[in-house]
Amino acid sequence: MVAKIRVLIADDHAILREGVRALLHLTEDIEVVGEAVDGKQAVEMARQLDPDVILMDIAMPGLGGLEATIALKGGGSRARVLILSQYEDREYVRRLLKAGVSGYLLKKSAGAELANSIRAVHRGGLVLDPEVARTAMEEAGPAAPAGADTYESLTDREKQVLKLVAEGLSNKEVADVLGISVKTAMSHREKVMEKLDVHNRTELVRFALRRGVIRIDP
Repeated sequence: MVAKIRVLIADDHAILREGVRALLHLTEDIEVVGEAVDGKQAVEMARQLDPDVILMDIAMPGLGGLEATIALKGGGSRARVLILSQYEDREYVRRLLKAGVSGYLLKKSAGAELANSIRAVHRGGLVLDPEVARTAMEEAGPAAPAGADTYESLTDREKQVLKLVAEGLSNKEVADVLGISVKTAMSHREKVMEKLDVHNRTELVRFALRRGVIRIDP
């Protein structure tokens, strides 16, 4: 018997998790082994369950999809990450591809293609929604001048801290989410503000909104 593809679903919306689980239950070669409600839990469950593929939402509380992917890749996880998102924002696509995701699907068009996409990334392929692929091709144009992108000057950990601080978390809450000391969280926050040349939380939030690190949905 061929081993089933083990899938972990990471999304903060229970209805979506249930829908994806029900859809994949109809397949014979894919098995949902767990569900995570945010990025932090996704990282923890990935370590425990060792899934083959992680279906990852982007906009989750605490660690989002990008930050969780960075943590997974940095921790040596073998799982392939397939983004399932409502956003086709160019910044998200660029950053996630750079972080090492294996696919990016839009929730509105995933549907019956989801199982095939999971199989494809499990085989080592790269799966992009047609709309996302166009965005990625546009991004392949002329590179920005060196030093123009201050966001990319941040380390992976600093990018995680930026999102959490911009969402309003305190130093202690950031430390709890990332599993680091409060002192270390404070140090990362100071480095972020120094590199971005911002001087208070308001400026930091504005930067995060401009760059699509966080969103205020209508």
